[in-house]
Amino acid sequence: MDTAHAPAPDPVPTRPAPGHVDVWLVRPPLPGRPPADHHTPWPSGPSHTPRPPGLSTASQPPGLSAAELRRAASFARPADRAAYATAHTALRQLLGRYLDRPPGALTFVREPCPGCAGPHGRPAVVQAGGGPPLHFSLAHSRGLIAVAVAPRVIGVDVERLPSPETVEACARALHPGEQAELAAAPPGESRAHFGRLWTRKEAYLKALGTGLSRHPRTDYLGSDLSRRPARWAVLDLPAGPEHAAAIAVPGDRPDHITVRWLPAGLPYGEDALYGEDAPGANPGGTITRSPRSGSTITRSSR
Repeated sequence: MDTAHAPAPDPVPTRPAPGHVDVWLVRPPLPGRPPADHHTPWPSGPSHTPRPPGLSTASQPPGLSAAELRRAASFARPADRAAYATAHTALRQLLGRYLDRPPGALTFVREPCPGCAGPHGRPAVVQAGGGPPLHFSLAHSRGLIAVAVAPRVIGVDVERLPSPETVEACARALHPGEQAELAAAPPGESRAHFGRLWTRKEAYLKALGTGLSRHPRTDYLGSDLSRRPARWAVLDLPAGPEHAAAIAVPGDRPDHITVRWLPAGLPYGEDALYGEDAPGANPGGTITRSPRSGSTITRSSR
């Protein structure tokens, strides 16, 4: 078997090459506690959007658009406000580094919906000056955020493993073949099995551009690869013991997926984004396709 180590993150990430995918994971700050080792003051002056009511300097760093700030402020729970703010600031800072543009200068649009052609399909970033396309997908669940970046359309999803009661209630929304697999799973593994099924499904629907407007029961994303949607690759990702995660891309499965944990302080400090020894950083890893077996191999970088 061939294995690979994730290299130490570069100061500025380069665009993923064809066949490559970058996945970045970050944990949002705990409710009521500022991000570790970063205390960026909220800037003042005419060039900055005023801080919305209910958001502290610790939970809301600069760089988000007025619409994103309003959306963040609309969440009733502090944990949800912090998760949304962290997720979208992380996305802006990462894409800003890839595109060599200030995070606050990025403009996001929606591609046409594949079902009705309305302006609510996949999110995309406007790229000035041409160049090869850079696609992304963002997901966040309780305690974890994922940003996937690739040179082709991509979908990512992450979910905290649900309670047994939630598994039982939501199983009926799955494809009949997935329901059968879930019913056959050992009792102690049903939560993890459901998490894998659901994240594969949401990642696929996000990459497809429909989201959950396409019923989750329509497509099979279970263990039998021959029954999955043709001309799509859907892969599980390592996300720790409390979460499940997956990506989906059209065409062949990626040759190389790099999964990195960002420092716990992201996105609150410019210099801490890619420092391997930054406070709260966790080692990354790669998932590499084996030339001989075609399988995927997961290994921590340390």
